[in-house]
Amino acid sequence: MQLPFLGRKTSCILGLTAALAVSGCQSGADLGGLMSAGSSFAGAATMTDEQMQQLGDQTIAQLDTENQLVAADSEYAERLAELTQGWEVVDGHTLDYNVYQLSEINAFAVPNGSIRLYSGLMDEMTDDEVRYVIAHEIGHVALGHSKRAFQVAYAASAAREAAASSGSTTAAALSTSELGDLGEKLINAQFSQRQENEADDYAIELMQRHDFDAEASITALRKLEEKYGNSRSVFSSHPAAGDRADRLEAAL
Repeated sequence: MQLPFLGRKTSCILGLTAALAVSGCQSGADLGGLMSAGSSFAGAATMTDEQMQQLGDQTIAQLDTENQLVAADSEYAERLAELTQGWEVVDGHTLDYNVYQLSEINAFAVPNGSIRLYSGLMDEMTDDEVRYVIAHEIGHVALGHSKRAFQVAYAASAAREAAASSGSTTAAALSTSELGDLGEKLINAQFSQRQENEADDYAIELMQRHDFDAEASITALRKLEEKYGNSRSVFSSHPAAGDRADRLEAAL
């Protein structure tokens, strides 16, 4: 299953073709060396898991500086900690949660396991409905959807990615503006109908595994349908909320 309740604008990302692969850097390598965005697709596709982790860490760190995180002692943070108790590691993936002080109803995941919810989403949904959203995002990570979206975002980035020479597992170093551009594209990434369904199925299984009310997935999607209609998704990266709710209702 998959849970892509992604970011602020959620628009389609265009992939770029390329011929140059990015590898690690050996001793003496110039981490500041730049290659054009047009040559980065092959590099994105061949990044090691460690490089992906490092670049994900850098990207979420940049996003966290660009958006207001809720205070650690806030009701949002305390509620999120309670809702994610026992989900620190899920199916071998170490997860990190936090909340942005943003009024929109949204959330997104980075393939390094970082999941960010918007305060507006938490305001609108019950505990189990929020758990469904979180479980959906975990699904995107566990099923590799976020990784593929990250690769496409990296390849499509208008910034010039720093190239690293071979011999090490260190990820290419990107500037602050490059990381911001990459993060924005990841937040705006589009997921397919199949991926969304897979993430929803994963969320249902995960909630049932932990004895949470999986039918909260239906009520969460119905709230989105009521608020935004069913002619399009609340997020352009998602199938229509009502259609997804119908599918889950039939399954449950």
